[in-house]
Amino acid sequence: MKKKASKPKVKKSKSLGPKVKRKKIVLLKPKKVVALVKKKAVAVLKENSSEEMKVRESKFYTGSSAAAAVYQKSTLAELEHKELPALYGDDVLVLQVRDPWWAHAYWDVNSRSIDRLRSEHGHDLGSGRWVLRSYDVSFINFDGTNAHRFFDTGVDLDARNWYLNLASPGTSWCVDLGILMPDGRFIMVLRSNTISLPSDGPSWITDEEWMIPDDEFRRLYGMSIGLGPNVSSPVGKLWQERLKKDVSSGVLVSMGVSSPVKKVEKKPFWLVVDAELIVYGATEPDARVTVQGRLINLRKDGTFTLRFALPDGKQEIPVVAKSAKIDETRSITPIVTRKTTRNP
Repeated sequence: MKKKASKPKVKKSKSLGPKVKRKKIVLLKPKKVVALVKKKAVAVLKENSSEEMKVRESKFYTGSSAAAAVYQKSTLAELEHKELPALYGDDVLVLQVRDPWWAHAYWDVNSRSIDRLRSEHGHDLGSGRWVLRSYDVSFINFDGTNAHRFFDTGVDLDARNWYLNLASPGTSWCVDLGILMPDGRFIMVLRSNTISLPSDGPSWITDEEWMIPDDEFRRLYGMSIGLGPNVSSPVGKLWQERLKKDVSSGVLVSMGVSSPVKKVEKKPFWLVVDAELIVYGATEPDARVTVQGRLINLRKDGTFTLRFALPDGKQEIPVVAKSAKIDETRSITPIVTRKTTRNP
């Protein structure tokens, strides 16, 4: 018997991609969809409220153990524990306005600057006292020697701030922090910025005369007499002029319109007197000149000008000039005595 020819076997090709599982699509009823959405929304609200609660607790932390963990996580709370340093180690002197009469100065002096002063001036530095020298520099470019006037205020270096009674509204000032020696020498350490004190009364600058527009006048006129802003002006410019006079004289105060000019309270009578010493001279432009042992710079023509504080007592100011061409030295010593009497 002939065998039946068997059919050729066909090998199935392997799938080139990953097998994809088909998921059954389940359609939810509308009620279940609403319930799921509500459940998710409640979970989100709880999470947000928990975070808000942590922030609130960190703001009002009082040291209790319950809020300690939350408090430690707050960066702001950590910063509140850190104290500001007492010193920054910078050489700085800042002057700021308090009112038309007073100013406030604060400073910081580096310890290296103190050591430098001691090495330059030796043991003599201990005999001096720290002062703030206030300069009136109104309407000038201050170069350290051309102030209108100056005065000294004794300070404690460790205080690092001081109030200054400048008693001169409308003027400009700057201050030096330094050491005043017994012989009158002033050793400057720091110089501040320049400030301008405000005026203590109305400005003397007046604006140009102006006219009130008709619409604006009718509104003001109607409101001042209680008829509303839409009343028409009966006389026009005549009433405008009268209104101007009434406003400036304060007549309309009784009608409900306050005068714009503020009355300035009269200050009690007072008197301030001070004095300073100006030393000036001239020599050869290339000479070497010292005043009280300190070398000074001459102008191009050989002249010089110096300002000194003039406290009560006797003060000697030796001026020595040495020629640059020949071996010759000349000296002049002004001796000044001041005595101040006060009659209250």
